[in-house]
Amino acid sequence: MSADRTTAVARAWAVARRDGMVLGFTDHDCLLEFEGVRFRPDAGLSARAVVQGLGLSVDNTEAQGVLSDDAITEADLMAGRWDGAEVRLWEVDWQAPADRRLVFRGHLGEVARGNGAFRAELRGLAEALNVPQGRVFHPRCSARLGDGQCRFDTGRDGYNALGEVTRVEEDGARLILRGIAGHDTDWFAHGRVTLLDGEGAGLSASIKSDRAQPDGGRLVELWAAPGLPPAVGDRVRLEAGCDKRAETCRLKFLNHLNFRGFPHLPPEDWLIAPQAAGGRR
Repeated sequence: MSADRTTAVARAWAVARRDGMVLGFTDHDCLLEFEGVRFRPDAGLSARAVVQGLGLSVDNTEAQGVLSDDAITEADLMAGRWDGAEVRLWEVDWQAPADRRLVFRGHLGEVARGNGAFRAELRGLAEALNVPQGRVFHPRCSARLGDGQCRFDTGRDGYNALGEVTRVEEDGARLILRGIAGHDTDWFAHGRVTLLDGEGAGLSASIKSDRAQPDGGRLVELWAAPGLPPAVGDRVRLEAGCDKRAETCRLKFLNHLNFRGFPHLPPEDWLIAPQAAGGRR
């Protein structure tokens, strides 16, 4: 971008959700269009200065904007549909959009909302370097139920169930369901509940505990309510959970050959105990 045209520089943002929806915003007062994206000037999205550095330090910045019915809605934010969305930021000559440079690429992090506005943390590509690498030696399994290491087919009969919501408590953190029977207490604990109907269709939440009720229903307690809780009459799907213990893998899932933990490791108390004067240890 030439130095004599710096007064024509505008910033343009492209935000791509995981479901494929792409929105474009610009701080210029006219519509811009490039790379197949229309960058709107009326959506109220702005950003603070981009913090970037050399080496492996994490590049972060922050975006803020106004909630609107046709751009970023509060319902979508509460439902988590913008979580992890890809973000690209350009400095562009609004008189010649082909003259531009990409100055930031990353994804949305934590999103806060209130008073008709939102604030979203932007995390650069170096954020992935904060993820732990390597294998941890631990008595419990390191795999996720159903992944390539576990190899268990979570679609098997008996390991998922469809139910209908009959009561919602604690803003969606406790659900009373009907249509689910024949499962042991906490059969779905550590699993997930997925909403199939309503505004929150497609959202899921982690199950803390579940148990049968005297009237034939099932009480499901969640670690946290989904962003858009279900309503009475909505359908949900429960998926059985695993607590990562070798006994659970062997008896509940019949999958002990794929167990990815080390159940025979001595406990920490054994490791830090004083040395015995004699005998076997």
